[in-house]
Amino acid sequence: MAKFLKFLLALVLLPITCLIVWQDARLLLGVLAHLRAAIYFFLGAAVYALIHYKWYDFSRPYVFIHEMTHALAALLCGIRIKDVRIGQESGYVKMVRTNTFVALAPYFVPGYVILVAMLFLLRSFLTDLPPYRPIVLFIVGFFMTFHFIQTFHTLWETDQPDLQLAGGKFFSCVSIVLANMLVLAAVLKILFPQEVALWTAAKHVAQQLSAGGQIIVNYILGKLKTT
Repeated sequence: MAKFLKFLLALVLLPITCLIVWQDARLLLGVLAHLRAAIYFFLGAAVYALIHYKWYDFSRPYVFIHEMTHALAALLCGIRIKDVRIGQESGYVKMVRTNTFVALAPYFVPGYVILVAMLFLLRSFLTDLPPYRPIVLFIVGFFMTFHFIQTFHTLWETDQPDLQLAGGKFFSCVSIVLANMLVLAAVLKILFPQEVALWTAAKHVAQQLSAGGQIIVNYILGKLKTT
């Protein structure tokens, strides 16, 4: 019953997710239009993609952060961890129980980006960060691309039990895409506060949902009148 309800929830979230994906694409294009401000971010993204597909796929670092994110999410939810195992290509975290957030956290939480942000936040207490902005942009671009490419390959190439534990593949995939798009929008706003109009994008999503909902309501009312 719970999986069926999550399936229905995913159906409701699907159009919202599609609209947010579209708005994120527009936000990225808006940032790209200010290339002088964003060049280090996109350079970091390009460098990671080049290394990943040309020389080294970073599988071990990904397995490490994937399992650590499971573990930290479990601790945040008050779930006891029994064992953690990290290998070259795979790993696992044994817990007394799990939930949707714990199961899906590694697929939408960019762990290395958060670590970098914490390090630079600590650094900001010691010295001014503006001189280091190009380095921050490069590293965040590098690790955001790491997160997206690794997540895509993990979901595409392997049958992840996490998706079933979270409530089924359809619900999990919709939730992962939606959560990643929200995270990406937040990261872009933090990095490029002047170039990213997040509130405007949110209003566009709300307006499009309202218009779509009105069309559906009018269609249903029209059908009822003809019966």
